[in-house]
Amino acid sequence: MNQPKLPISVTIICKNEADRIQETINAVEGWVDEIIVIDSGSTDGTQEIVTKTSAKLYFNEWQGYGQQKRFAEDLATNDWILNIDSDERVLPRLRDELIENFNACSDELDAYKIPILDRFLITNQLSTYKPYNPVRLYRKSVGRYRDSTIHDRVVLPEGARVQQLKNPIAHDSVKSFRHRVEKMNDYTDAQVEDMVVKARKQSRLRLVGEFWISFLKCYFLRGYWKNGLIGYIYSINFAYSRFLRGIKFLEWASKNAEAPKH
Repeated sequence: MNQPKLPISVTIICKNEADRIQETINAVEGWVDEIIVIDSGSTDGTQEIVTKTSAKLYFNEWQGYGQQKRFAEDLATNDWILNIDSDERVLPRLRDELIENFNACSDELDAYKIPILDRFLITNQLSTYKPYNPVRLYRKSVGRYRDSTIHDRVVLPEGARVQQLKNPIAHDSVKSFRHRVEKMNDYTDAQVEDMVVKARKQSRLRLVGEFWISFLKCYFLRGYWKNGLIGYIYSINFAYSRFLRGIKFLEWASKNAEAPKH
């Protein structure tokens, strides 16, 4: 690109992302001053791919999401930081909007919010559902990521000057439908554990109806119908994940039921 690089450090944390990290880096190379990748022990060739780019590669044993991102913040040489995950892509229209806005307004701002939209397999269409609109571009002198293993969000002081960007980051959350099913299985296991810890209960009526309610919620309320067949497929997947959570909880409850008293 025929323009000066923006004084921004892009930070990326990763582990075993050999099939995705190149595209993530490519999307920000050439228009930001610095790219920092924090690897927590990849064994699939991720590190070799990163070293062939302009990104700076560092190792840090996995501590948690917030801790990894704070480690990257400390290494950044610029005050402005753009944090993206290894399965996220800065699309060209977001890049252009960000460059224009940053050049015009950054002196008056402390942070930018950027919507993150799931990108569907096969079609590469973006979902129109916008549940996630976090701060991703920010001054580290004003805000930092929380020191939390799970809740990785930027904490800003009251009165921080924040602007909303229109164009989204594309989130390639799954690599294939096989990967989607594997993630669904792991995630529902974690959900059941959380239900057990919180002593939640589940009626059999809910188990019967949750699949259909979840499908309708996803297909119509989230607007997946707008994406045609792939939207239908993802709505079915979403509904099945809710059903899977329910039957796993039912299984746990039946195994841990108190023995009948005589």
